[in-house]
Amino acid sequence: MDPVERGEHSAWAPVAPLSGDQLKRLAALGSEFPANSGEILFSAGDASYDFFVVLEGSADIVDRLGEAHERLVASYGPAEFLGEIGMLTGEHSRFAGVMKTPGRLLRVPVHQIHMLVAQDAGLSEYILRTFLERRANLMRRGAGLTLIGSRYDERCRALLQSFSLSRTALHWMDLEEQPEAEALLRELRIPVTDLPIVLIPGRPLLRNPQPADIAAEFGEPLTAVDDDDQDVGDLLVVGGGPGGLAAAMYGASEGLQTTLIDAAAFGGQAGTSSRIENYLGFPAGLSGAELAARGTIQAAKFGVRLHRNARVAAFASQNGIHTVTCDDGRAFRARDVVIATGVDYRRLAVPGIETWEGNGVYYSATVAEARYAPGRPVAVIGGANSAGQAAMFLARTSDPVYLLIRGHDLEHSMSRYLIDAITSNPKIHVRVRTEAVGITADSSVTGLEVVDRTTSQRSALEVAAVFVFIGATPCTGWLDNQLAMDPEGFLLTGHDLDALATGHRAPFPFETSVRGVFCVGDVRSGSVKRVATAVGEGSAAVRLVFERHRVDGEDML
Repeated sequence: MDPVERGEHSAWAPVAPLSGDQLKRLAALGSEFPANSGEILFSAGDASYDFFVVLEGSADIVDRLGEAHERLVASYGPAEFLGEIGMLTGEHSRFAGVMKTPGRLLRVPVHQIHMLVAQDAGLSEYILRTFLERRANLMRRGAGLTLIGSRYDERCRALLQSFSLSRTALHWMDLEEQPEAEALLRELRIPVTDLPIVLIPGRPLLRNPQPADIAAEFGEPLTAVDDDDQDVGDLLVVGGGPGGLAAAMYGASEGLQTTLIDAAAFGGQAGTSSRIENYLGFPAGLSGAELAARGTIQAAKFGVRLHRNARVAAFASQNGIHTVTCDDGRAFRARDVVIATGVDYRRLAVPGIETWEGNGVYYSATVAEARYAPGRPVAVIGGANSAGQAAMFLARTSDPVYLLIRGHDLEHSMSRYLIDAITSNPKIHVRVRTEAVGITADSSVTGLEVVDRTTSQRSALEVAAVFVFIGATPCTGWLDNQLAMDPEGFLLTGHDLDALATGHRAPFPFETSVRGVFCVGDVRSGSVKRVATAVGEGSAAVRLVFERHRVDGEDML
């Protein structure tokens, strides 16, 4: 078994051992028991597992327990606990927990941990931060799932992008680059025609998986309740970014039967942000993953029905009941709907770039992408906050970081705090009036061809990866033009509409051209592209749902 260091170098390392007071609070929720050396606490593939605290002895987290490639992930001793963020988000376990020596453990049922995280602010902060750091470390190391496929295969690139957006710890074996990938395929007796494949610890491997196959393996959050297709809920929120999470949480907290659906992982575009530093109440900033995890847990606390991997495909409205149908056939019906589907980042219009998307060209900048270019030069394209945050994050591990913008300065599109941080960072080189027009690569991305928009002079930048943040297009195609939109496809709401088609009244703020259908966040025409704004709009929309029923003379329940 490969060794692993304890402490901060361990993939599942806690910040510090639990204090006596923290142990006492956890002990009130669980029970102690003796454990023998070699006793398995949970296995890879388990749908859920309990929270274990080591009181005496030591316990290991092991990847591929009992297999030829068994690997030690982490070791824990007294006053340390096992687990990571997947415990709270409903993912299957990817590793095994096993006692290394005889000892004594505290077992806390996972549903009690959900309650504790929602109610105990101090211990919640400690556990969440530890879980999130462990997930980030797993992503840096590529521990967890294994994807085998070719960089030239569009299906493989789509899976890489999907796993990145869902913040999944993944080890990618490129068939073009790694001879061991082909050797493993021979060992598994898998023909190349079955690629890409995903190896999931404790579960059957997936051959050329479709989105529904991946969704089935990840399951729903532990607090989710299955919706009956015939059930009509009070509120359906489509899109789990900050605006959607806020709307769902406030709706459920006000007593509405609320369902939240999202095509991938909750958190939206904000969930892929390395650090959000201008969100009120977090002076040191917080990562998008942390915001998403906290919002999801808070929504679950109030009873929101959570459904991820639900990609919307169609919308219909009849007799005051709205139906949203997903591409897998699931249908959700409600009296009121909040649309918070956000935007997709625009693709870079450079010939041949699609070959490298997910493999050297990325549309997010998290630890999952940053680990592919440590210590090497990278380029960030874009001039808004998302590009600035990406440049600051990448400068931690890459050098230099070229920030390329089409305009003549950063002031018109980026927050002052980011501009100041960027200009004072010696690793970041800002190139204004610069546009990427070509990409160079052999077995991987090696450079960008850029042009100075003022002089038309071309030059080459040597980079190992390109990160693109050049604006966005609204995710409204699934609505089939049934709601009023502006010329760019963003949804019109409130005063931007003359009146509802019925003529009974003017629409409320955030209400679309269909009565009872509201819109918040980036997908709304004229919205301010800030996390705090989206959260505020989500909460305000719920208040307007109640006002709509009062004015229209409709019962809420």
